[in-house]
Amino acid sequence: MYLFSIFTKILHFLPSELSHLLALKGLKTLHFFGITSIITKKKNEQNSLSNESFFNLANKVGIAAGLDKNGEYIDSLASLGIGFLEVGTVTPKPQKGNPRPRIFRNVSEKAILNRLGFNNKGVDYLVKNLKKRKTDIIVGSSIGKNFDTPNEKATEDYIYCLERVYKYSDYIAINISSPNTENLRDLSKVEHLDYLLKIIKSKQDDLSVLFGYRPIFIKISPDESCEDLNNICNSILKNKIDGIICSNTTTDHTDPKGLGGISGRPLKKKATDTLIKVRNLLGDKLPIIASGGVMSTEDYLEKIDAGANLVQLYTGFIFEGPKLIDDIVNLDSKVRNT
Repeated sequence: MYLFSIFTKILHFLPSELSHLLALKGLKTLHFFGITSIITKKKNEQNSLSNESFFNLANKVGIAAGLDKNGEYIDSLASLGIGFLEVGTVTPKPQKGNPRPRIFRNVSEKAILNRLGFNNKGVDYLVKNLKKRKTDIIVGSSIGKNFDTPNEKATEDYIYCLERVYKYSDYIAINISSPNTENLRDLSKVEHLDYLLKIIKSKQDDLSVLFGYRPIFIKISPDESCEDLNNICNSILKNKIDGIICSNTTTDHTDPKGLGGISGRPLKKKATDTLIKVRNLLGDKLPIIASGGVMSTEDYLEKIDAGANLVQLYTGFIFEGPKLIDDIVNLDSKVRNT
């Protein structure tokens, strides 16, 4: 595990998007030859996902959407000992995303600025990979809208993706909070959100008859005001959505690289503050998946103490490598055994 993390730190000297690709391909190669299972010496604890069981997952650490956008590395990431994985965000049509360079690392701040813009190979490509997965850990699919779909027709894109990923996913994340698709965050405003969630809930009911129940989570921004958070939570409760992912990246920064969402250490406080507010608004009615600035076991515990049921890693995994996963899993195991 430590060798993995050393390799991860070496890759930091390469351009961000290239090092990301090389790290995933390297992990996939190691998994193919069975090396990851030898090094990690871990077996994923099998879980089933429903609103009732979500509070009691044995392994509460997962990988956030964005690391494996197209579901090409599901089994190799699962071999690291995580409890769940979120793939995507995908859109109905493939799209290239925003112009490069579009990912920038700040090693001293342990931060990543990205303005990717939902670059992905399309929902049908993801479904092919979901069908091929061998792992039995929980895999969620994050879905979004194409950049050229106006917000007035955004519901059509979300339903298109939902219909395709539903059968092959353990849960679905509705991404309405990326800062890198123009006007996407407007969908979280109450005049749009109520209609969107009503249609999504109706489609979930239809699909559950055919394929069984799959929870749906809404991924929110950490940049929402208290009033907007209240409206969002009320809409989620009113439309009987299953939970919240808190949160996406923040645009509240002065990074010299310009526009985009910041993740990593600078996001931690804002994401945790938003988590606390959301938990206070929801009480214990719904599960929350926390994401944003988890760079250590202490950060993980802070999210749990703030009200998270599960915790996702992204930037922490980029900077610290698989050792961070190992440390958190071992911590959870000690807590359960005391």
